[in-house]
Amino acid sequence: MTERKVKAYAATSATAPLGPYPIKRHQLRDHDVEIDIHYCGVCHSDLHTARNDWNWTVYPIVPGHEIIGKVVAVGSKVSHYRLGDTVGVGCMVNSCGHCAACDEGFEQHCHTGATYTYGWPDSSEEGGITQGGYSEKIVVNQNFVLRVPDTLDMAAAAPLLCAGITTWAPLQEAGIGPGSQVAVVGLGGLGHMAIKLARALGAEVTLITRSAGKEADALRLGASKVVLSSDAAQMAAVANQFHLIVDTVPYAHDLNPYLPTLSHKGKLVLIGYLGPLEPALDSVVMIMGGRSVAGSMIGGIAATQQMLDFCGQHGIGADIELIRMQDINQAYERMLASDVKYRFVIDMASLRNAG
Repeated sequence: MTERKVKAYAATSATAPLGPYPIKRHQLRDHDVEIDIHYCGVCHSDLHTARNDWNWTVYPIVPGHEIIGKVVAVGSKVSHYRLGDTVGVGCMVNSCGHCAACDEGFEQHCHTGATYTYGWPDSSEEGGITQGGYSEKIVVNQNFVLRVPDTLDMAAAAPLLCAGITTWAPLQEAGIGPGSQVAVVGLGGLGHMAIKLARALGAEVTLITRSAGKEADALRLGASKVVLSSDAAQMAAVANQFHLIVDTVPYAHDLNPYLPTLSHKGKLVLIGYLGPLEPALDSVVMIMGGRSVAGSMIGGIAATQQMLDFCGQHGIGADIELIRMQDINQAYERMLASDVKYRFVIDMASLRNAG
């Protein structure tokens, strides 16, 4: 099977709208799986990358790392998958495989650097960088392909490959289960998955938000109550309560009001924001209560498979709005305006069938 062009949508500069841009997928190697992409979730990381908000984008760039599809070809040494399998590809497509992090199943923390699904150096790809899921097909090493349970809706499963594992990882690290008290800060693509997963694990879940009017949705998703962070009395009423706070807010914000709501040895985990904390943390509240603040990003391949299997058993998918590939630029603008509940997913048939 030779290298060939496939349809895709790419950004060609930080200010250009995404548009049709054929790309080449590399030749199928012995351990590779070729996937026809049926659905691709739309992540805030896609938008940040397309617009070079993090100052590392190499153009042209095809975003997309919440990929669901069907296996259409396998390399000669592939043992995990067969033609027709429903599979997923998340945020990574390779790692060194032998450092301490990889050996422990934390490929996302690979000491030599994981290879991410788009925008990452990879000599085997056209232009020397990986290109993502806003495309007809993708070719990936079998060790970075996930099996999607048949019980899951394919479109609703797509965001599990990023939003799902990003929220699952801190819940698992903290050992959340029946009797646990979990708070989720922010109700969006990440927040709604955190509520669903924490509740399914048996925890009592509280949404902390600065915006009134989210109670009905939070309760529908599995929260037992909602606390307004701007209301000092409501925040005081949950002091010393939470074993874990999953903070999904994607911008710099004051963490200090949340710390007193943590129980003894409780932990606040940042999963939505990259950058310096402003204002500074008050270490008194942390030291006196044995509380901590940590960060987390996605999860390893084994953890991602565990999350998918759990979601399959419990019927958990993302709340999605299905869009055409041709509507991606409008979807980006709506994401910026928080006008989606709670994740856009692209029906890739709209790309395959485009003239």
